[in-house]
Amino acid sequence: MTLQQLKYIVAIDRYRSFAKAADALGISQPTLSAMLVKLEDELDVRIFERSNKSVTPAIAGEKIIRQAERTIAEAERINELVSEDKGDVAGDLRLCVVSSIAPYILPKFIRFYTEDYPQVRLSIIELKGDAIQAELQQGHIDGAIATGGHAHPGILEIPLYTERFMVYLSADCWRKLPVFHPENLEHEQMWIMRDAQCLRDSAFSFCKARTKGRRVYEAGSIDTLIRIVDENGGFTIIPEMHLPFLSDAQRENVRRIEGDYLSQRRVSLYIREDYIRQAMLNTITKTLLRFMPEGMMEERIAKYGIRL
Repeated sequence: MTLQQLKYIVAIDRYRSFAKAADALGISQPTLSAMLVKLEDELDVRIFERSNKSVTPAIAGEKIIRQAERTIAEAERINELVSEDKGDVAGDLRLCVVSSIAPYILPKFIRFYTEDYPQVRLSIIELKGDAIQAELQQGHIDGAIATGGHAHPGILEIPLYTERFMVYLSADCWRKLPVFHPENLEHEQMWIMRDAQCLRDSAFSFCKARTKGRRVYEAGSIDTLIRIVDENGGFTIIPEMHLPFLSDAQRENVRRIEGDYLSQRRVSLYIREDYIRQAMLNTITKTLLRFMPEGMMEERIAKYGIRL
């Protein structure tokens, strides 16, 4: 049994296709199939059930694949330990960013990161929360940037920055005040996007107030919500980092939230508890510091970086 063979079965499990797994591994499909058969013969067990339409792990195969993932991760830690001791920042960095945050940080993050760390092979995907936790636990990604408060056993959460929410009012809304007081919430239409705005630290517990408004609609993006408000009246909440996306006229419709209400979201970096590449993690925070609004990043992170 070799480490290469273990990587092969992990790839087959991930893609559930010999053709896709072979392509990802850079080998031919017959070679991949032959290596799998050789490993199954060596172990005297069937790892995958195969048919013309599907490839699925056998009962024993599930346990073997999970152990293979752990073995590969531990083997890779050896190279990571050597790199950290040398002070090198190179190799692969596989990140995931949730879709409600990606539009605000990825365009500049990618540009600055590739400029500053050309020796790092950066790859980024967008996933939802549950999928992110699975990808982290299985070692398919190095880290994930998502809203705070969602750490699972074996996963470490590192707060990165806290972003305020603000109210976006329609141009003809009667509440033309310098600040927004939520006391009259039931007198207006509120428009909500579940994934982005139903947050633990969200503005005045918007989701708990869903029955107060005359009508509550759910949209697929903040941009859609803003266009709905512009056309139909009412209001929604938007993250602070969406402000640069607004026109000058639309910015006139933005108000701060007043009162004893939480109106912010914490954004965190999630990693496995056994992740050791501290220098690599700090390339993420240093890049964010290049373009984040002043004072938004966690003070400890801004001063000292990440210390594992």
